[in-house]
Amino acid sequence: MRYTAPVLAFAARVFDGLERLWSGAAARRVVAGLLVAVFGAALLGIELNRRGLLPAAYARRTPTSHFAAVELAFYLLLAFEVVGLVLGIARSVSNAAGKQFEIFSLILLRHSFEEFGQLGEPLAWDSARVAVLRMLADGFGALAVFVLLGFYYAAQRHRPLSTDLRETRSFIAAKKLLSLVLVGVFAFLAGGAVLRERAEFFESFYTILVFADVLVVLLSLRYSTSYAVVFRNSGLAVATVLLRLALAAPAFANAALGIAASAFALGLTLAYNRLAPVLVREAAGPPAETDADAAEGVEPPAA
Repeated sequence: MRYTAPVLAFAARVFDGLERLWSGAAARRVVAGLLVAVFGAALLGIELNRRGLLPAAYARRTPTSHFAAVELAFYLLLAFEVVGLVLGIARSVSNAAGKQFEIFSLILLRHSFEEFGQLGEPLAWDSARVAVLRMLADGFGALAVFVLLGFYYAAQRHRPLSTDLRETRSFIAAKKLLSLVLVGVFAFLAGGAVLRERAEFFESFYTILVFADVLVVLLSLRYSTSYAVVFRNSGLAVATVLLRLALAAPAFANAALGIAASAFALGLTLAYNRLAPVLVREAAGPPAETDADAAEGVEPPAA
């Protein structure tokens, strides 16, 4: 503890500075401006390629469907949302899990645009029929996740992991250190995705999140051995696994798995809110018998 405290304190200071920078109004304006610029540049490049005005080296790598520009803009938007997810881990485990569902719902919407981007122009119904069915599945799947996520957030009852303020701060500092590590992993995977032109970036990062969730569960044991807390955090890790499977699943199955994961997280939260106090009370055991009760032969009240 003597050696880890300075490391955690330093990580907390770095994290707080990064979070202030990322959540500030200036950063939001820069991100929005970048997204608009990339979207406009993509549309321009696609149009130039359709007219045969791009050099051959660029024309081979530039799509000819304008919907690909929407797909690219959504891809970058999701990347920025992932940064918010990573920073949110330090604040609340349950809210960070909710952020994962937010990103997954946006991924489903992005899949809809991907289906559009694969269609030629002008659109023809005969060739678009199957794509429309997939778009409907992804769109309604995203809507269902959105609705379930609203109920999930509404059901949250944030309780401190420990009644000891020092222990609580130490746990938060440990999560901040984990968040900084995940930011580095995110930057590494994002750079690799750009250089290698790989589209499996989110799938890889969700796999990392599964291990991060398990690590949070293990870290929480240092500050609380409550069965209810361990069960809740482990259950949220299972929800992350389901989301990872949904990202690898084919059309229709991905939306179904995402909805199932959202429903599971909501049910887990409702059960935790209702039963956690009961489980904690039972774990504490019945109240001790007093001398007066023993003298009079009176049984102590049931817990």
